[in-house]
Amino acid sequence: MKTTLITGASTGIGKDMAYECARRGDRLILSARSEDKLNEIARDLQQTYGVEVIAKAADLSDHEQVEKLIRELNERGHEIDHLINNAGFGDWGAFTDTDWKKESDMIALNIHSLTRLTKAFLPGMQKRGYGKVLNVASTASFFPGPLMAVYYATKHYVLNFTESLAREMKDTGVTVTALCPGPTESQFQERAEMEDSGLVKGKKLPSSAEVAVYGIEAMHKGTVVAVHGFQNRIMAGISGWMPRSFKRNTVYNLQKKK
Repeated sequence: MKTTLITGASTGIGKDMAYECARRGDRLILSARSEDKLNEIARDLQQTYGVEVIAKAADLSDHEQVEKLIRELNERGHEIDHLINNAGFGDWGAFTDTDWKKESDMIALNIHSLTRLTKAFLPGMQKRGYGKVLNVASTASFFPGPLMAVYYATKHYVLNFTESLAREMKDTGVTVTALCPGPTESQFQERAEMEDSGLVKGKKLPSSAEVAVYGIEAMHKGTVVAVHGFQNRIMAGISGWMPRSFKRNTVYNLQKKK
């Protein structure tokens, strides 16, 4: 039985990943801010799939709580076979108008916690000769992001970090995957306050469950960059050929208020 740690596991893609991993028989360690939601999900997963589920409530935008989570898991002897760094959020609006505290927390969560958790558990995977890391990036990783400047920059980091580690881990028995979904039906848009963005307003978006299953399958296959959705794969594939001015103008026009 493999032990899978999932961050941001109380809602959206992270929650659906927890259900998919439980269906596959994994022992789960789930982390998110809401202890009540985590406990509710843990009980349901245990009853439905008969797997062991450990709930660890933590705000991973707080560096000290990240260290506490790592310390507690190590002290209890938990060996992490699969690490799913899903926790993250965005913010929408012109950089001069957005809130610095929210952006600072975004950088801490989207970049610092993901990097720190990987640093904590990847060496053990390498030593044991088996492990899988799934970092949730975004199609935003391939583009500049006017009106979501900090969020796009964090996801660009996640993609490049993941690809670098994937090459370092080649032939070790450990794989590292970046999942790059496009806009997805979840609470992400609400938290990012981007319901009026042309990128999502009035659009039929894929479900978080659909993206979660795709991501878990990609992780198990060892795919390095997994872009969900045919159109998203086309856009990601040709992004490197687009003039940078075209990319930033296109994203701005897509994301401005409709």
